[in-house]
Amino acid sequence: MSIFHSMNTSASGLTVQRLRMDIASSNIANADTTRGRFVNGEWLPYRRKMVALKTNESQFTHFLRQAIHNKNSTIGNGVKAAGIVDDQTPFKTLYQPEHPDADENGYVRLPNVDPLKEMVDIMSASRSYEANITALNASKGMLVKALEIGK
Repeated sequence: MSIFHSMNTSASGLTVQRLRMDIASSNIANADTTRGRFVNGEWLPYRRKMVALKTNESQFTHFLRQAIHNKNSTIGNGVKAAGIVDDQTPFKTLYQPEHPDADENGYVRLPNVDPLKEMVDIMSASRSYEANITALNASKGMLVKALEIGK
């Protein structure tokens, strides 16, 4: 483990939390988009996106640590985004016959985005971002103090 291990771990957390905030912001921006994707000659509403996270460790490294320590290792290598996935919850429908995207019965399919849920995700990501900054500053402070010892 290098002296920068904790800083790299915090940096990976910062990167992922920023991505979570960007995706949630995109979801809020498209909360009313009825023409999100054109599929088979038909417009589909915008579908909510989510960030899938996983540890920043290869399978081999994970199994090697388990073999060496004979238990789950508590030393992590941070986190990374495994991908951006679509939320498969059904679209909302609204009776609005004058809407240009209304079907023959007058119903419009709306995105499956809940602005309240997105705000909670943004707040959660923001708090995690702040926690990672605090950890990064603590690591930086410890490294600076360690360098001062060598003077």
